[in-house]
Amino acid sequence: MRDDVREQVDALVAAGRPAEARATARTALDTDGPDARLLLALARAHLAEDDDDHDDAAERVLREGLDTFPDDIGLLAGYAELCARTDALDRPGRHARGPVLLARLRELAPYSPELLRAEAAGSSVSTSTKDSVSVRRVQSFDAARAFADAPTPQAAADQAAQWAAAAPRDLRLAVLAETTAALAAPGRTWPRLLLSRGLECRFATGAVVAVLIVLRITGLLAVPFGVTTGVGLLLGLPFLGLRRQLRAARERAADRMAAAVTEAVPDEEAGAEGDGFGPPELRPVPRVTRREYAFAGAGLALLLVVGAAAYASSLAYPRYDIVAHDTFRGLQGFDLREEFDPFAAIPDNEREESTARVYVAEDAAPDAAAEYLVAVTTGDFHEMRESFVYDGVLPKEMEQVGIVHDTWRAEAGPHGAWMRCLRYTEVATSTLRAMCVWGDKGSIGMVLFTATDKNHDAVEDTARSVGAVFLQPVGD
Repeated sequence: MRDDVREQVDALVAAGRPAEARATARTALDTDGPDARLLLALARAHLAEDDDDHDDAAERVLREGLDTFPDDIGLLAGYAELCARTDALDRPGRHARGPVLLARLRELAPYSPELLRAEAAGSSVSTSTKDSVSVRRVQSFDAARAFADAPTPQAAADQAAQWAAAAPRDLRLAVLAETTAALAAPGRTWPRLLLSRGLECRFATGAVVAVLIVLRITGLLAVPFGVTTGVGLLLGLPFLGLRRQLRAARERAADRMAAAVTEAVPDEEAGAEGDGFGPPELRPVPRVTRREYAFAGAGLALLLVVGAAAYASSLAYPRYDIVAHDTFRGLQGFDLREEFDPFAAIPDNEREESTARVYVAEDAAPDAAAEYLVAVTTGDFHEMRESFVYDGVLPKEMEQVGIVHDTWRAEAGPHGAWMRCLRYTEVATSTLRAMCVWGDKGSIGMVLFTATDKNHDAVEDTARSVGAVFLQPVGD
């Protein structure tokens, strides 16, 4: 009868109903007196809450049990596990009692599974919380080992199903059976690979995304960052699929546990553990393995590489030499820097050199409209953004000298340049003109020219051709 109550308490805990488990255990203890295995089950029902107050209550139950059964291996092991998992700073007294309990266990049961489990408690994860990170880790660990040890995936699923049938109220075995059954199905080769080689697959995915990011920020400037993001999301979809399959397996196992609470255990099933063919004692799951440390270090190195590349790219800018022509396309040039400086708002420490020139015909009248006005400056503009070009101060100056007809954003140029163009009628001369302003991380320029009936493409081509004459990349 006591065994039936203990199994019912364990099943209630496994089904995520620890409060009912505690009430059942306490009622049985008050009715029939103390029992070591039932006291241990009650303590585990407290620990399932994963709460400091319930941890304290579990310790009181374990101490109560050891007062009555001082040499019970189960109580000693349960108390040792609790002490090992306790934070030494939070509960130093409880943590310090762990080695004493382990020493006593070694005297009473030196090769017992209880001792091995208690010794591994400090370095392994807990399986008491129904849907915690640790439970997902245990699930992946158990399923990966089952597939690795079996000759075929179906053989692993069949073996796990036998173990779960032999212990119908063991949640860990139920989760293992549901997981292997789901992943052993045809067409699930890729999820099984992600399960067994998850670290390698995640690192490979991160490496691919990192390479795309580095290429984007160093060479493939025209490729949107959205492409890299999309590739990362596509590569992450198999991991999301595996996560959903694992969650579904845990939910099915929980439903099985809930049904097992009210079911009686058949006689032949109850005796299965004694015939030598019962379910094995599953290994404790380590908190962190050496492989995980190695891949974490590799991932950190990869992150540093990407960060360094991004930082270096953010500081880099194209270098130009300004070629100030005295004549341009048969026109005479005049320096305007003393009278007109469109780059006065740019700090001197960012600018390297600049020029501003106007070009007119040699025989032009003094009040004739200039054919071209060219102003360029070079420097370290690595913080250049498109808003400076599209919404900056330079195009707004036209409101004072002309009537703007239309304005548009031109296509991006080399080196991540942005350009904005507009057409306007010059108030002083009633001449139809165009103006384009561009900026990249190494230059800023402005070109004004006569643009009678020129369309957008012609205006952009003219502006680019003028800029190419006055700005020469260093080294060309």
